[in-house]
Amino acid sequence: MIRRILLGRIAAAEKHLGVPLDYCRFIIRTSLRASFKFAKFLGVDEYHRVLPAGPFYVARIVATRHEDCGTCVQIAVNQARKAGVPAELLRAVLDGKLDALPEEVTEAYRFAEAVLTANGEEDAWRARVRLRYGDEGLIEMALAIATCRVFPTIKRALGYAVSCSAVAVQV
Repeated sequence: MIRRILLGRIAAAEKHLGVPLDYCRFIIRTSLRASFKFAKFLGVDEYHRVLPAGPFYVARIVATRHEDCGTCVQIAVNQARKAGVPAELLRAVLDGKLDALPEEVTEAYRFAEAVLTANGEEDAWRARVRLRYGDEGLIEMALAIATCRVFPTIKRALGYAVSCSAVAVQV
């Protein structure tokens, strides 16, 4: 009974996110206990109160793209569109055209990139994020970057990672 309810929620999430979530079905069918633990994590995934949608989702897209080139990037893009992030902005992010982005979005992009690659520029970009959004915004940005790494890792570990696919930005 509980599995059937959870599987129904997965089907609804697939429609909302626009991609298959086969790995979630596998977790639910194999271990309800593990699926309940995983569900607790999902509440952190979309958390932001201070950060505007643009910088929040751009950080998520950069982080997800660093880990995955398949459906997880598509989910991040779809969520950004549903949150009102303009399609042109998302296309510029996906194409790496940072000069076409507003300053606050470029900062989020560069900060996420610095954190993910540990390129030595983290301190400078962190200072800019903190100046713009305060400590709470910095925490939200850190959570956005970190949580995006979990889903591709779980999918890859379970054998559900898909090969690279083009990301579509719906208008």
